[in-house]
Amino acid sequence: MSYTVALAGKGGTGKTTLAGLLIKYFIKTGRTPILGVDADSNANLNEVLGLEVTDTLGTAREEMKKGKVPSGMTKDVFMSMRMEQAVIESRDFDLIVMGQPEGQGCYCAANTLLTNFLDRLSGNYPYIVMDNEAGMEHISRMTTKNVDILLIVADASRRGLQAAIRIYELARNLSIGVGKSYVVLNQSKDTPADEVINALDQAGVELAGVLPADDTVYEFDRAGRPTIELPEDAPVVEAAFKMFDAVLNHNAPA
Repeated sequence: MSYTVALAGKGGTGKTTLAGLLIKYFIKTGRTPILGVDADSNANLNEVLGLEVTDTLGTAREEMKKGKVPSGMTKDVFMSMRMEQAVIESRDFDLIVMGQPEGQGCYCAANTLLTNFLDRLSGNYPYIVMDNEAGMEHISRMTTKNVDILLIVADASRRGLQAAIRIYELARNLSIGVGKSYVVLNQSKDTPADEVINALDQAGVELAGVLPADDTVYEFDRAGRPTIELPEDAPVVEAAFKMFDAVLNHNAPA
């Protein structure tokens, strides 16, 4: 069985960057091979990882809908072949991208494809890192299910905390198989205020760690450099690795 870590949170909290840092951490600590999953229709995990996307699950589904299945091949065989082709391979990790939905506002079929394909792929990768779309829709549609760790990335604003707590409560109430949930306070300029800690305590969700605002991240982003290449002595990388040590080693599989 794969050990799966999923990331969630409202837009702009830096969850995709954190997903890349987690993959970087897994590589450094010898936890390979890894499957990176970009379950966000606005896909950009590939940019964090320095990979070019040529195929997505959404593209495969569109081809099938438009009748591009070769003569003599069933739709199931065609989809299986195209989804295998959509896996982007790298040295220590691979990446699969959900891509755009088949119609305006409709993500159901793309999500179903992703969920079913992950079930098939999970036996090939001991570690899976899933970067989800912003908000809570992926949880209510149960795209995020049967994960060992759910990292809910938030800022320390009131709305940011409220969004994180709502995601935590939704995942808990739906009983979708999340082993342990944590909140991560990202891009922080100060030590969290007592009100922040109290709000998390009252909600019953544990704080995994506080990651500092780091200009190195913005410099890499401006230069178009993959943030997985951030130096290990960068403040956010040091803080993230320390947090991953605590969270993942505490919840390591038996």
